[in-house]
Amino acid sequence: MPDPIHQFELHPIFRINLGGWDVSFTNAALFMLLAVALTTLFFMMATRSRALVPGRLQSVAEITHDFVANMCRESMGKEGMKFFPFVFALFIFIFVCNMLGMIPGFFTVTSHIIVTAALAVAVFLVVVVVGFAKHGLHFLRLFVPPGVPILVLPLVTLIEVFSFLIRPVSHSVRLFANMLAGHITLKVFGGFVVMLLGAGSFAVLAPLPLLMAVAITALEVLVAFLQAYVFAILTCMYLNDALHPGGH
Repeated sequence: MPDPIHQFELHPIFRINLGGWDVSFTNAALFMLLAVALTTLFFMMATRSRALVPGRLQSVAEITHDFVANMCRESMGKEGMKFFPFVFALFIFIFVCNMLGMIPGFFTVTSHIIVTAALAVAVFLVVVVVGFAKHGLHFLRLFVPPGVPILVLPLVTLIEVFSFLIRPVSHSVRLFANMLAGHITLKVFGGFVVMLLGAGSFAVLAPLPLLMAVAITALEVLVAFLQAYVFAILTCMYLNDALHPGGH
């Protein structure tokens, strides 16, 4: 059976060395640029006519826009709409990268923890900067929930600080682990099909793992959307903490 981990290997396309640092252009960078290019091309084509009665592409673009906009308004209120471009870019980038990874022979960028961690750290830094810029030291109220008895307040505050600092880890690992596990499972069942077809008398069993592979592929398409949505909605929730620390 082919190694199911082999599909996640990074391969340099152009080797670049700057001051002893390897900054080669890899297949991961290629597919990230491809995701950005496809997204830009799609929205340019979809919004080109700006028709009063939208066509198919414009309808998809408007539905996507409204979906993320409603997410921002419901999670952060009208004030949160200033972060709509940031959340929208994250959602679309992750979703397109996930969907590109579903094409056989393509590379799944979001199956690498360094990519998802970079996105999660970016969200974390935006939350911290916005929180202190808007509220100053009052942003620290986020770690002091209202109504907590004074005796347990130090313990609760410590837990709140820890949970806040661990956000980038959980935020990034959730996306990375789901994409990694799904593609490994697909590769394993695909390998079973090949093995059974080459096993002669056992070839009659090949349709079983093939059906499982088809079902898992359909599930992975749903997961590709859900993981982009979960990443975006968590971003909105974290930004809401920056806008309204402590529920104030």
